[in-house]
Order: sequence, then structure tokens, then C-alpha cells
Amino acid sequence: MVTAIILINTARDMINETAEKLVELDGVSEVYSVAGAYDLVAIIRVRENDHLAELVTDEMLKIEGIEETMTLIAFKAYSRHDLERMFSIGLEEET
Repeated sequence: MVTAIILINTARDMINETAEKLVELDGVSEVYSVAGAYDLVAIIRVRENDHLAELVTDEMLKIEGIEETMTLIAFKAYSRHDLERMFSIGLEEET
């Protein structure tokens, strides 16, 4: 499982619309509206890097309102919860 955090700046009047479009994309598990240097934070969870690359460089480019992004790739999760198990439910590989 590949996890990425994408920090997003949007057009000032399109924050809500952009967030709604992002959360519809396959692989986007959550989108947060935040205060600070960025407008939105998207959490991405996909099986492999190729899907992440397609999501960020192809599908997100089609969303109107996104002006700038910064993508952070997660190496390891530190949590009290078994995040890998929680987010892999239903993603079992077919044989």
C-alpha cells in the first residue's frame, strides 16, 4: 500500500468544489479543508506507485481550481491503529 499526502492550493472561490471533486477520485481516501499555507490536504492510499503517478499527474490535472500542489510520500505510519489492515479491507488480491 502506498500512502501520499498532497498539499493543495486552490482558486480562492473554489475550495469546496475542488474538495468534492478530489474525494470522488479512486484512491483519495480523505480531503481536509485546512488553515495555513495550503487550502486542502488530500490523503491518497493506492496499491502501487504507478496508480499514484496516474492519479497525481493525470486525474488531478483535470480538476478545475487546483493551482499548486506538493506531494509527500509516506514511508512508514506511526499510529495506535493498524492502518494498513483498516485501509486494505476489500483490496485483497485476486488469485
